[in-house]
Amino acid sequence: MKHSDKNKPNRSKRSDDKSSDFNKPSRPKQRFKKPKLESVAPTNPNPRLNKYLANAGIASRRASDVLIKAGHVTVNDAIVLEMGYRVQADDIVKFKGKVVVANVRKVYILMNKPKNTITTTNDPQGRKTVMTILKNACDERIYPVGRLDRQTTGLLLFTNDGDLAKKLSHPSHKVKKIYHVVLDKKVSVHDIQKIGEGLELEDGLAEVDKVSYVQDKPKTEIGIEIHIGKNRIVRRIFEHLGYEVIKLDRVYYAGLTKKDIPRGMYRFLKPDEVRMMKYFV
Repeated sequence: MKHSDKNKPNRSKRSDDKSSDFNKPSRPKQRFKKPKLESVAPTNPNPRLNKYLANAGIASRRASDVLIKAGHVTVNDAIVLEMGYRVQADDIVKFKGKVVVANVRKVYILMNKPKNTITTTNDPQGRKTVMTILKNACDERIYPVGRLDRQTTGLLLFTNDGDLAKKLSHPSHKVKKIYHVVLDKKVSVHDIQKIGEGLELEDGLAEVDKVSYVQDKPKTEIGIEIHIGKNRIVRRIFEHLGYEVIKLDRVYYAGLTKKDIPRGMYRFLKPDEVRMMKYFV
């Protein structure tokens, strides 16, 4: 029996002809859908001992259980027979007396940090931290590269690649960062010039690479590009001149932008982005 083709989409028509698109109504941009994390079981950043051994290439998980049971594995020089033991960050694991280093996958995550979120791995006061947002992101233990204060929003990178984190944090590499600043009053041209020349603050000179008004915005909105990483440096620059920072948003970091990352969300970096930061930033 032949099926009717009436309800089938016409695949012969293509939208490659750009000239015809001018006569079509523009489609609304597709809204970003939050990943369905509720169906994913919460992960623990501390791997089980058998998985740790397997990642190090000692044996499979099942075979590692046999080795653990036989007493061939120690943690901090104590034999561990517990199958479900989870390896902590500062644990020293040995197999037959030799230190075992797990081959951990390198992870790179870019977040668009929201307000009222602390850049720390944990908070004794129970406040929301950036790690709360990333609790289901991966099994690996990752850390933020640098920090944004609680009220500052925007780009924040997380990784377990210590070499890259060190490179991005060191001032000698002059990693480019751009902030969008909203202030309580208009900024004078004279103050823009003073900021561009560099202000002497209590901890030394605040070097600014570029500063200007944000195009098509009120004179209360400023774009500022820096490479220094001093604590709260952008806020202190404007406070030094008598301005109050209403909003502070990091919109560019080490060649990365906030494109396709809504506030409070994150994404994994693409391989070419990782290469760009490692070798070209």
